[in-house]
Amino acid sequence: MSRLITVHNTADEPIYDIVIEKDFSRLAEAVEKLGIKNRRICIITESHVGPLYADAVKAELEKTGNSIYVYTFEAGEANKNLNTVQDVYEFLIRNKFDRKDMLAALGGGVTGDLVGFAAATYLRGISFIQIPTSLLAQVDSSIGGKTGVDFRGYKNMVGAFYQPKLVYMNMSVHKSLDKRQFNSGFGEIIKHGLIKDSAYYRWLRDNVDAIKALDYDALEYMIAGSCNIKREVVEKDPTEKGDRALLNFGHTLGHAIEKLMNFSLYHGECVALGMLAALKISNARGLISDEDIDDAVDMLKLYDFPMSVTGIEEASDVVAVSKSDKKMDAGKIKFVLIDSIGHAFLDTTVTDAEMLEALNGIIE
Repeated sequence: MSRLITVHNTADEPIYDIVIEKDFSRLAEAVEKLGIKNRRICIITESHVGPLYADAVKAELEKTGNSIYVYTFEAGEANKNLNTVQDVYEFLIRNKFDRKDMLAALGGGVTGDLVGFAAATYLRGISFIQIPTSLLAQVDSSIGGKTGVDFRGYKNMVGAFYQPKLVYMNMSVHKSLDKRQFNSGFGEIIKHGLIKDSAYYRWLRDNVDAIKALDYDALEYMIAGSCNIKREVVEKDPTEKGDRALLNFGHTLGHAIEKLMNFSLYHGECVALGMLAALKISNARGLISDEDIDDAVDMLKLYDFPMSVTGIEEASDVVAVSKSDKKMDAGKIKFVLIDSIGHAFLDTTVTDAEMLEALNGIIE
């Protein structure tokens, strides 16, 4: 089985396809549709993913008749920075890449974000495609055109909105992910249900066993559903002027936890902790019932998320770091809360005291 989801711009014109397949065997066909002929394509990957998939992707892309190059950087969030981008620029310059050539981001969210930013800025813009190899990247960072790198420890502070020409997802890559890394992807998936689709949220709860067993049909349905939720949001608001900001549910405090833990926790784990805090604030304000928050907490536990974190001295440190987040608006945090399962909204009145109370029990 396979699925194709088309992302449109605000004028309802198609801009790129999300292709969901069981392997890489239709990658060349998907790229040929882009009209890239007799050009250079550079696969940019990282040191963990490259040894697993770079050769297979290179072999498929060679079928398009283009010249294929591979560039590998050291894996890890610590290398998602401008120094690595400069190394990519140098490789492209030395190999004479021009604006009509193309980059291919092969890896997880770090790779997709970094390559997207390099593509947006090299020669003022070169085409790129996303080939996400983590569950998190497939349902989140590969879709929507957000690119960026960290700057001196501040997450995604330098970036651009730049759309890929194609997103190609190979479902078989999940077999190579360790359990914790795979589970991390559920942070964004559960988030999509919480903020936009209660029926999808309930389906995730009802099918947890099949999903965790890597049942192909369940994975395909889950990923396609999550991609569709994000597609609908980014089509309406491609540059985060309004509704797209709802996708930051759990991210304000989650990003702060991620930074203070020196990125030792996976992004999805930090988002889950941030969502838990946001749920607690929503409950304390009387927006959602005790039953709703108990159900959400149980859902996070079903998908093996930690409910607390050790290693941060004070909860006030999390609040302080959240004030340097790029989502600040005139000195106020744009916090995302929910008033029912499946419906979220922006709020700029969340106080430090509310955040500290919500973090009680989360920061140990």
